[in-house]
Amino acid sequence: MLPNAWHLTKNVDDFLARAGDFLRSRPALHNTPLTDIEKLRIRGTAEHDAETSVLGRLESGGEVRAIFYLTPRGRLVLTPLSVEQTGALARHLAGLGHSPSNVIADHDTASAFATSWQRHTSAAPELFWRTHLYRLGKLTPPQPRPDGRGRITDRQDRAHIVRWCREFCVDVGEQRSIDLIDAGSWDNSRFSDRHFTFWEAPEGTPVSMAAATSMVGGMVRVDPVYTPAHLRGRGYAGAVTVAASRAALTAGATDVVLFTDPGNPTSNALYQRMGYVHVADFAGYRFSCGAPRGG
Repeated sequence: MLPNAWHLTKNVDDFLARAGDFLRSRPALHNTPLTDIEKLRIRGTAEHDAETSVLGRLESGGEVRAIFYLTPRGRLVLTPLSVEQTGALARHLAGLGHSPSNVIADHDTASAFATSWQRHTSAAPELFWRTHLYRLGKLTPPQPRPDGRGRITDRQDRAHIVRWCREFCVDVGEQRSIDLIDAGSWDNSRFSDRHFTFWEAPEGTPVSMAAATSMVGGMVRVDPVYTPAHLRGRGYAGAVTVAASRAALTAGATDVVLFTDPGNPTSNALYQRMGYVHVADFAGYRFSCGAPRGG
C-alpha cells in the first residue's frame, strides 16, 4: 500500500464527510474514534489551528479502509490495519515529521505499528495499556439485585460526580485527568460530556456510579463505572451498569460497549453474566523520545 493512499487533513467536517460511513459501519469496534472525533466536530476547531488533531483516511478502490488521528498531545489512534499497512503508515508519518508519543489500537494493529515505528525511528515502544472490549448482547441483570434504585443525575450532583471521578482516576492511575480536576478544569476533562447514573441505597444515598458517552452512530460506551472501596462486593457496580446500559438501549442505542481490565477477572465475569460479549483486545504503547530516520 503506497503512502499516498493516506489522505491527511485537519478539517473535521471534510474528514467525516468522507470517512463517517466507514466509522459507523462498525460502531462497537470504532467506538473510541467515533466519540473522540465527534468531540472535535462539536468543538469546531478551525483547520488552520495548530492545536488541531491530524486526521487521516486510507482509501483503496474508492472506499475508505481505515483511519487514524493524531492529537496535539501525541496520542495516535488507529482502526485495524494489516502489518503492511502499519509499516506504510509509520514510514509516512516519520517522513512528514510527526512524532506520536503513544499509539492505541486493537492489539494486533498497535503491536505492528509499535514495531514499525521503532524500525523507522529510534523510539523504543513500551506496553502501558491493555483492555478487553465488550459489546452488549441481551441485557441480563445479575441476581440477586441489591436494594435501591438507579437514578439519572442532575446538576446538583456535580460535586459528588467530580469527587468520584477523581477517586476513579486515582485507582487507575489516570494522572492527566487528576491534574485537570485539581486545576478546576473539569470541562476539559474526558468526563465533562458524560451522562451519569447513580445507584442509590433505599435511603437515597449514592453508593455507585456509571457514566455513558453521548450516542454517536448508534453507539454508547459505558465508562467509567466506580464504587467506593468500602462499598464494593455488594452488587452495586453491576446494578448501576445495568441501569446505565438500559438507559442507553431506551435512548435507541444499537451498540452499547465497555472496556474492561484484563487483570480483573471479577469485573470481566460480571459483565459477561450481564450479557456483554467479548469483541476484541486493545493495547497501548508509549514511545521513548526518538527521531525519524528518514526514508
